Amino acid sequence: MFNRYDAGERAVLVHIWFFQDKELENLQEFKNLVTSAGIEVLQVVIGKRNIPHSKYFVGKGKALEIAEIIKVSKASVILFNHTLTPVQERNLKQLYKCNVLDRIGLILNIFAQRARSYESKLQVELAQLRYLSTRLVHGWTHLERQKGGIGLRGPGETQLETDRRLLANRIRLILSRLNRVEKQRTQSRRVRNKADKLTISLVGYTNAGKSTLFNIMTSANAYTADKLFATLDPTLRRLNNVNLREVILADTVGFIRHLPHDLIVAFKTTLQETRQAKLLLHVIDATDIYINEKIKVVNDILMEIKANNIPVLLIMNKIDALDSFKPRIDYDKNNQPIRVWLSAKSGLGLSLLWEALSKYLLGEIVQYNLCLPPMASRLRSQFYQLKVIEKEWNEDDGSVILHIRIPINHWRYLCIQEPSLTNYII
Repeated sequence: MFNRYDAGERAVLVHIWFFQDKELENLQEFKNLVTSAGIEVLQVVIGKRNIPHSKYFVGKGKALEIAEIIKVSKASVILFNHTLTPVQERNLKQLYKCNVLDRIGLILNIFAQRARSYESKLQVELAQLRYLSTRLVHGWTHLERQKGGIGLRGPGETQLETDRRLLANRIRLILSRLNRVEKQRTQSRRVRNKADKLTISLVGYTNAGKSTLFNIMTSANAYTADKLFATLDPTLRRLNNVNLREVILADTVGFIRHLPHDLIVAFKTTLQETRQAKLLLHVIDATDIYINEKIKVVNDILMEIKANNIPVLLIMNKIDALDSFKPRIDYDKNNQPIRVWLSAKSGLGLSLLWEALSKYLLGEIVQYNLCLPPMASRLRSQFYQLKVIEKEWNEDDGSVILHIRIPINHWRYLCIQEPSLTNYII
């Protein structure tokens, strides 16, 4: 049902500057999207307009100019760095006699290429079906033919009505399957919450280095690549740090400007990990010249998925590409970490990230020497479960001396549960 523009396609890119636009599309980002889709760029056509042309989007003169370029270059697909209406897409296909794809269609295509798991394939297909459903009436004129016969929904049903019905049936089937996946994820989160395990979620603009940071923090082998949307499937691993051993880190899909709403809806179960997180690590490419615009895009999407109230720690990544820049932690007026400068690729500044996370999640680390009597074995067992015992030795009277390093939040909680705990400090 879908045209997959795989590697080997040859494309002409179209980018139009609109004077009234306050947020101009990034042409270089569009080229990166095309490259990520495995499409060869033959030529880039740039123009200026006040408003989009109702029929061809680019205006009749520019449309004919592009038609001549297609004829000479023998391009197989025309890619627009904009959102086309179904009518504009139909008119352009009739004029150019080749495939026409807008920015949303290109992003959907890249997601389709990257999808590997059962869940992500369902999510991408759902977004594609919803995108296609708006284009059925304008996409194929042959769908207006009448059909009749046994087994159809009444005599005289058009091919268009048949395809709409098949699309609706397929969407319902996918939604039911995704609902089962969501129930499984909900059950997994319930188990983690019952075990008192916190979840931290990585978020950020696509290709900011989230998966690279995820691998170095968890000793995982998640797929990484210097291309857009390298990660679609959510991955969860335990943090590789002794003080945060009971914390789970989630790697999620990257965001991008004008991320199709259908994709956000389709990836609801995946983004649920972000909405349920205790803390968000917003990974940012510190070398990007459009850094402020991309931070705003991520914040807007977090608001759309209702995750904007979750605390955020900014991770300024790729500082190894900056001249003479040293890793550091930035603090707010309450001495709370708000920003960590590091390089996930080289590991530079990773120790500062652990320090910031420990302070953010656990609070200050305190040390105590405790003398526990023989009847306090249950309390000793709790310290072992928390993995906070540094040294231990036995006394002749049967008591046990413990040297512990423990987050102050854990210590305060234990003191509430065992009011006599402070009596054991020596």
